[in-house]
Amino acid sequence: MCRNCDYTIHRHRHHFGWDNSFAPVERVAPGSTIEFECLDSSGGQLTPESTVNDVGSVPFERINPVTGPIFVEGAEPGDALKVTIESFKPSGFGWTANIPGFGLLAEDFRDPALTLWKYDAATLEPALFGEAGKVPLKPFAGTLGCAPGEPGHHSIVPPRRVGGNLDIRDLAAGTELYLPVEVAGALFSVGDTHAAQGDGEVCGTAIESPMDVVLTLDLVKDARLAMPRFTTPGPVTRHLDAKGYEVTTGVGSDLMEGAKTAVRQMIELLSCRYQMDPVEAYMLVSTCGDLRISEIVDAPNWVVSFYFPRCIFE
Repeated sequence: MCRNCDYTIHRHRHHFGWDNSFAPVERVAPGSTIEFECLDSSGGQLTPESTVNDVGSVPFERINPVTGPIFVEGAEPGDALKVTIESFKPSGFGWTANIPGFGLLAEDFRDPALTLWKYDAATLEPALFGEAGKVPLKPFAGTLGCAPGEPGHHSIVPPRRVGGNLDIRDLAAGTELYLPVEVAGALFSVGDTHAAQGDGEVCGTAIESPMDVVLTLDLVKDARLAMPRFTTPGPVTRHLDAKGYEVTTGVGSDLMEGAKTAVRQMIELLSCRYQMDPVEAYMLVSTCGDLRISEIVDAPNWVVSFYFPRCIFE
């Protein structure tokens, strides 16, 4: 229980998808600090006892539950909801999976795969990967969003202009996130908590991990935001920068194909250097490697780079 929180929203108060007709689980005043208990993106269906056979049995319509929604008094369309990310209480368990038909290289990796993680929830020491890898941890919430203005039920999977499944690893403790409000009360929800993720989340999953999140919700009246924006409290890559990076590139006229090429090149590099199964390398780079657009002005070709932190194996 969070001693300094005004409310605690328990994990059973969750929903799937976005729908502005969902009844709020709590009504709060602007400035309220709230503890949210969040399930992992499988909704608790993958556990420390799970095997690869369980990956294909998780129904897609039951993934990515979010805790909420919260009605913020006075929030109106045109306002911005200011979400201050105060802290995380990790669970110590996580998983990464290759889900057939999902992920950047779905056409390359058609079979399910699963990595289970155990990490120290108190110290957040790097999590062990295989015999030699250590992945630095940085807890964050992948999904933070308000209900969209359009009526009806909407999938949780795509990110939206009101937030949602943003999967931005820098939405970590200390960050201030601003979300457009499109319905009265904002109807804010949060979930999809991760212990670590690379920019791009290329295999479709990170270190998916249930954890509690403490947020402060406030309002910026008449902000007229078109899209989410956020402010970080300091450097965002220090936990990975210590020993530099291995970098592969994709060059061509299509950014998506360039991204795929850069990731494929990194998978090949790691597989050969560390005698890894390619799908293991694919899941690993999803948790800690970063896709970046390095050049987008020198027509007709653009450059996408993939950065893999050398500290994982050194």
